[in-house]
Amino acid sequence: MKRLFALAALSAAALALAACGQPAEKSAEAAKDAAVAPGVVQVADAWCRPTPNGAKAGGCYLTLTAGSDDRLLSVSTALAQSAEVHEMKMENGVMSMAHLHDGLPLPAGTPVELKPGGNHIMLMGLRDPLIDGGVASFTLTFEKAGPIGVHAAIRQPPVVDSEE
Repeated sequence: MKRLFALAALSAAALALAACGQPAEKSAEAAKDAAVAPGVVQVADAWCRPTPNGAKAGGCYLTLTAGSDDRLLSVSTALAQSAEVHEMKMENGVMSMAHLHDGLPLPAGTPVELKPGGNHIMLMGLRDPLIDGGVASFTLTFEKAGPIGVHAAIRQPPVVDSEE
């Protein structure tokens, strides 16, 4: 009987421990899949690349998901003289970067990723370098959702596994 009780207690403890890890994983998945309310823009994974001393421009990246159709109109920050949403495009074999004067469209429910080599936030006329481990604060202004403050980690870009 003692063995049966010990086995039952051990099984219950194992189940409890196994269950401890699941809610965090499921909540992360649920957060990704959760619908964003209409009129709201969700900002995720905001980061900026560190700049070498003397650099006057820097890039920031993030993912935006709008609950209803919206448009990122502008970026403002005290870190730089100006900030703009830029697109990267290839024309005649030459990569170019241009300010999105009409803003960045955000279709309802579709994550829009601003990433290296693609659309991104460009900080120009940096007052100080972006230092690895720091935080860059800026405000995104949307056509419908209005202004949203963002605090982006300053860090190196993620390493991409080339074997995938």
